Amino acid sequence: MAIRPPQIEQEEPRISDSRTNDRIRVPEVRLIGPGGEQIGIVKTEVALRLAQEADLDLVEVAPEAKPPVVKIMDYGKFKYEAAQKAKEARRNQANTILKEVRFRLKIDKHDYETKTRKAVEFLQNGDKVKAMIQFRGREQSRPEMGVRLLQRFAEDVIEWGSVESTPTVDGRNMVMVIGPLKNKAEAKAEANAAKAKAKTGTPPQNTQTPTEAETPAATEQPTTEKE
Repeated sequence: MAIRPPQIEQEEPRISDSRTNDRIRVPEVRLIGPGGEQIGIVKTEVALRLAQEADLDLVEVAPEAKPPVVKIMDYGKFKYEAAQKAKEARRNQANTILKEVRFRLKIDKHDYETKTRKAVEFLQNGDKVKAMIQFRGREQSRPEMGVRLLQRFAEDVIEWGSVESTPTVDGRNMVMVIGPLKNKAEAKAEANAAKAKAKTGTPPQNTQTPTEAETPAATEQPTTEKE
């Protein structure tokens, strides 16, 4: 029985991919040049010729427009950079953890400062912070006090994070989310740089060259030799 050779299937363009070059089959397009300059509405064959003369691709960037908007660019480079950005975004999103810090409406100063320092630590590490106020009994009738407390908290950590969701009531709780100003990758890079700097820092004072106070001791050696 004859063995059939394996059939190689050609990869068809994905629906999410932009149409490029000869795949753009509309009669005319609105053309954008490689430097972002607006060239205007031209026939598609003219746009293709200009792209070929520049040794670049003609890429459809707004197919829903009438006529569709196309741009002359290096499509391979464009796809690579877009993929790298998407990969970095997914990695940062996957590594970001939502940390929770709970407050009471009548929290004392020491407890508030302790929880705020902890929140700053989370933000410095590139994690989000969910600040939550737990209302008790009649405190539920004073939501404005909770809003003031969370606004104060947001101002105290403004150097390390910004408000992503404003205070909202969730049952007996009020919550607000603070996002870090630096993502997980940037926070990790800074931490590694700080560790490396600490390892290569200046040596302790007692390991340096003798001070002026120690110099006279060295001048006493000739006297000892005479004896």
